Amino acid sequence: MRELEERIELAGASARLEVATEEYLRLLGYPRGFELEGRAKELADWARGWYAENGRPWFYARQAESLEIKGDSIAIDGVRFTSGRLKSTLEQAQAHSVILVAVGAGEEAEEEAARRWKDEKPDEYFFLEVFASAVVEHLVTATGARLCAWAEQHEMAVLPHYSPGYAEWDVAEQPRLLELMKRTHEVAFPSVVEVFDTGMLRPKKTLLAVFGLTQHTDRLRRLTDLVPCENCSFGPCDFRRAPYRRAPRLRGELATMRMTVLDQNAEYSTNRRALKRWAEERLSMSVNEDGSVDAVFKYEGTTCTNMGRALAFDYMVKLGARDEGYPILEQRCTPGAGDTGHTAMCEYLKDSAGLMVAIEDEKPLNGERLNAVLQWQRKPSVAGCYCERASRDHKWGLVLETIHFALVRDEQEEMTRETETR
Repeated sequence: MRELEERIELAGASARLEVATEEYLRLLGYPRGFELEGRAKELADWARGWYAENGRPWFYARQAESLEIKGDSIAIDGVRFTSGRLKSTLEQAQAHSVILVAVGAGEEAEEEAARRWKDEKPDEYFFLEVFASAVVEHLVTATGARLCAWAEQHEMAVLPHYSPGYAEWDVAEQPRLLELMKRTHEVAFPSVVEVFDTGMLRPKKTLLAVFGLTQHTDRLRRLTDLVPCENCSFGPCDFRRAPYRRAPRLRGELATMRMTVLDQNAEYSTNRRALKRWAEERLSMSVNEDGSVDAVFKYEGTTCTNMGRALAFDYMVKLGARDEGYPILEQRCTPGAGDTGHTAMCEYLKDSAGLMVAIEDEKPLNGERLNAVLQWQRKPSVAGCYCERASRDHKWGLVLETIHFALVRDEQEEMTRETETR
């Protein structure tokens, strides 16, 4: 690794990577202080061990040559970006420069997770995916801590990072940011990273970020939202001035806007007691670094004939960030690992390929915000099987309503905590 210099540029791999257990559990969706046991602990330990042996995490950081804030945009080394939030942060802190940072968990974990999914092992897929997300969070946090140490030596301060896809920064600008970052000076960019026109990165467990840099350290003390330490979870830092605040405190209209993205008084087609039980027993959710949400729902039912054979299906749903209204980005339904009950369904016996293609291709409400499930008019169906479209829609409705219920519950709990700490 290169030593820190007056104008910083460094790159390398993280040989010793210690993802904090509490951060991993948070991304897995467990409450603070929860202790894993049984199958969940086995999976969590497996994912951590697999990554320790096979993962190839990396990072890159470079201070920009120039920063210009003009009109509604900012220009970094002559490349213009439009982000109201980033622009406001830089202006408030009177930032004179920015540091471009890229981190990645590597392609190995993504490839292994894909293999686990193909082998019908969704649990291993889920835990490894979440651990890779935790690695990305750890990398950007640890890199930020190292930048803070360098800035401290030069009587400067590093601001909390911001990335395309965050509120008020269109993810479509990510290709320009990646191209800018690859204009390295004295070190090579440490990994192969591609970006689609949509802004999605490959490998997907990769993050591009911009850290503001200011000489006005006294000003940050008056701007509580910009205190770097309160937004940094790096525990062993020698330069911490304030405790880590996991969720920035919101007040007034901002709090109302943030907490009412989902209908808080939703009328579900299923009673809330059932939704609560399913959310606790069948649903797992994790929040990614970009704010998107990965959810896995495990459905259990029986066939309508053949002595009522038990069957299990896994539903995978990816939602966009809360600030975007939780748009439904990806959906998939597939038989659970080891399930054979689906082969006893009537339609499967008649046309197995046709039925499984239908189950795979149907993605109701894809592209719409999660609130849309509350207005989705579905034909009533109590069948446990997947033979008819109505029964498949019915189950998708239950899955999406359970996710909606769980997210509303989490938001209400967060609002309660905000109220109690004011």
